[in-house]
Amino acid sequence: MLRTTGLQFSYDGRNELSFPNIDCKSGEHWLLLGQSGSGKTTLLHLLGGLLSPKSGRIEVANTDMSALSATQRDRFRGRNIGIIFQSAHFVRALTVEENLLLAQQLAGLKPNRPRIDELLAHLNLGHKLRAKPDRLSVGEQQRAAIARAIVNKPDIILADEPTSALDDHNCEKVVQLLEEQARAVGATLLVVTHDGRLKEKFSNQIVLS
Repeated sequence: MLRTTGLQFSYDGRNELSFPNIDCKSGEHWLLLGQSGSGKTTLLHLLGGLLSPKSGRIEVANTDMSALSATQRDRFRGRNIGIIFQSAHFVRALTVEENLLLAQQLAGLKPNRPRIDELLAHLNLGHKLRAKPDRLSVGEQQRAAIARAIVNKPDIILADEPTSALDDHNCEKVVQLLEEQARAVGATLLVVTHDGRLKEKFSNQIVLS
């Protein structure tokens, strides 16, 4: 479902980042660990199609990402990849509902309000449907970001440092929520982090040196 081979990237054309080969099967949950500067976020952006590799291959849902044009890659990402960033990056002028509708629109999908209503209700955000993002608590923003990532029932969910700023109790809750929502849509989950507390929670692990 998510497979890479020979992946390399360079920001300046000289200093290269080389990444281990990845093979995450459908529905599996993986942890990608690495300290700051190891290239974790760069790898996540490559896997999500936000960056293009210098060399190597990224295959998502049996599709070679490098074979897609920029427009095709954006559309493919919207339909098949859900990304949860460290910062939520909501459109602040839009309500929570409108942000999720925008995610559907950018993926080339028809508006599906029943799906949004059901998802927000399940995440205890139904009462925030028409609230602006800046009216949400930090925890509510995090749940709304998860809702946006999975609203189109993606094949892959990528989460960037979702627990690094949380205490132990909320760390546990967020991991459970991510795994629960990944199972709900049958998605492969890859959590990218330097948070050592997560080591015991994932049997499948990749470590960047």
